[in-house]
Amino acid sequence: MNDSDDFAGKAVLVTGATSGIGRATAIAFARRGARVMIVGRDAARGAEVASACGADARFHQADLGRPEAIGRAVAAAVTAFGGLDIAFNNAGFQEPRAELAAQPDGMFDRVFDLNVRALFLAMKAEIPVMLQRGGGVIVNNASVSGVRNPNPGLSLYSASKAAAISLTRSAAMEYAPRGIRINAVSPGRVETPMMLASGIADMAAVAAGLPLRRLGTPDEVAQAVLWLASPRSGFVVGHNLCADGGFLSA
Repeated sequence: MNDSDDFAGKAVLVTGATSGIGRATAIAFARRGARVMIVGRDAARGAEVASACGADARFHQADLGRPEAIGRAVAAAVTAFGGLDIAFNNAGFQEPRAELAAQPDGMFDRVFDLNVRALFLAMKAEIPVMLQRGGGVIVNNASVSGVRNPNPGLSLYSASKAAAISLTRSAAMEYAPRGIRINAVSPGRVETPMMLASGIADMAAVAAGLPLRRLGTPDEVAQAVLWLASPRSGFVVGHNLCADGGFLSA
């Protein structure tokens, strides 16, 4: 393994890890020597990702929409690996596309429970464990939608991701002096199950509108996450890294 020196023996937790960006990131960490706790709802997919990651990977089944679930997932990582060095908080939910006034009342809670509350609870559980080791790294998955809304009909998702970016920055300022680096990655138009289910009729037109003239891949976002989690980004704190194919610059 050519690059395993970055993460050899590191204990890593990845939520929303059974598909898309989470899956790609879990596998990328494992290929660089990390021990990975894969967290997700789908047991069959979780087993597949764990197999792809190798013998040092574990799967923990959890619905992170339940407040108690993330604490149990972090505890499972500590039990399996003896601690926690890196967390990628990736789980998220996007509402069905509709104008704001047409969204049912309960949709706000569903989106914010997973995209903001679960993120808060994840960091709340991860930070004390990392402090016991003298530090660690957290990367939160946000979105370019939290910077500029490219998706009419997804106002709740956009608002929740703006909140996620703000929460990341606030936490980063609080814990950087104590050895925990916290940053966000904001993917743009990336070919994931969530993207494909977003109600966009013409993906080719979306790709053509990007400066790179193509959609991103989960593997490309995974590499951004690994950079933020590695010593190579040791002076980067409270940053929102936009892996967006130039969307925000266009």
